[in-house]
Amino acid sequence: MVAAMVKRLASLAATLAAVSMVIFLVMNVLPGDPAAVALGTSAQEDTLAALRHEMGLDQPLPVRYVHWVGGAITGDFGTSATYGVPVRGLIADRLAVTLPLAGMAILLSMLLALPLGILAASRQNGAADWIATIFSQLGVATPNFWIGLLLILVFSTALGWMPSGGFSGWNDGMINGIKQLFLPAVALALPQAGVLTRVTRAAVLDVLSEDFVRTARAKGLNRRQALFRHVVPNALAPVVTILGLQFSFLVAGAVLVENVFTLPGLGRLAYQAFTQRDFLVVQNVVLFIAALVVVVNFLVDLLYLFLDPRLRSSR
Repeated sequence: MVAAMVKRLASLAATLAAVSMVIFLVMNVLPGDPAAVALGTSAQEDTLAALRHEMGLDQPLPVRYVHWVGGAITGDFGTSATYGVPVRGLIADRLAVTLPLAGMAILLSMLLALPLGILAASRQNGAADWIATIFSQLGVATPNFWIGLLLILVFSTALGWMPSGGFSGWNDGMINGIKQLFLPAVALALPQAGVLTRVTRAAVLDVLSEDFVRTARAKGLNRRQALFRHVVPNALAPVVTILGLQFSFLVAGAVLVENVFTLPGLGRLAYQAFTQRDFLVVQNVVLFIAALVVVVNFLVDLLYLFLDPRLRSSR
């Protein structure tokens, strides 16, 4: 098992190295001069040349790549040309919004999708199954930013129950912060809950057809006992996979919802930096998100070993 984990870590490290090369090459072929962004288009050529030298833009691409990756490994992401502050601080500040937002969205998605998917599978072709099917189809088909706009119109504009956007920070209290992130979390959670409901239903139905479930029923367990003692634990593997992918997606793909609710999150930072041609910020944010995806996938692999003893014995 240890050898398998080491092999998996090596594979993930190679994947991250390849991703970093792609990110660096793409960012450096895009039009735009970070020095001109920092100084303005009216700056003198000698001033631009001096700033390019200070930022290392006059060095060959391989040298710049090695410096960038080496700095990223040590936690030095450089300085933003637009904001004039270390990129590490910008990412840390935005993570204080994006990570709680993604965590709330995943929690809401699980609380809604897991019971609905299990109920739909246990009542196949019944009313609960039809409700779950319609909900999952609507969730998959509806964009999260449209759900966010609808939530603002109903709960902020019409009813006045929730704030329509913005984030004042956690210094104003956790309750206030959760209240400001609740509607964006719901907008992110509903489409993901539709996907998770469908996966949960399919996984539970697949396990319900196994021979060991019929054996458990033959030994005297009722339907409810067999469902929660044997079926649900064995159906968790694909659900955990989807949860890992969804968390990575919520961290990386929340840019539309963050813009709808004007949240200072990581996705909004990447969007603003791209429009301002601050490519150093963009490539560091994308690299950070890629590293987060790699770490989450590795944690999902570890969780598999606890959920399925057969994997431990085989490895």
